[in-house]
Amino acid sequence: MSAKNANGAAWGVLLASSVLEAVWATALHASHGFTQPGPTTLFVVALALSMLGLGYAAKHLPIGTAYAIWTGIGAALTVAWAMLTGTETASLLKALFLLGIIGCAIGLKLVGDKADRREADDRAAATAD
Repeated sequence: MSAKNANGAAWGVLLASSVLEAVWATALHASHGFTQPGPTTLFVVALALSMLGLGYAAKHLPIGTAYAIWTGIGAALTVAWAMLTGTETASLLKALFLLGIIGCAIGLKLVGDKADRREADDRAAATAD
């Protein structure tokens, strides 16, 4: 797999891992202190898969960016789900701030992509000299 393909795959895995973070956080709440077998099992499986995904992404992306996106997207999805299901009170301000978190995650990806392209261009120029 080329570096470009690995990088693209890492972003996809990171996004899926972020969704799984929201799943395990929600399952953790539903487990009522690990007393409910179904949510407890879902928590363990989603947690393991989420961590494996973050680990894979961290091999191909800067750890600070990967971790910020993983926690940001996961937290935003967890709060959004809680508001949609009535577990947490919804408000316009919460929705606005959640959009801000998502916007920041998108910004980190865009900045990372530009830096990655610049780095690749610099390497190509150095090789051509």
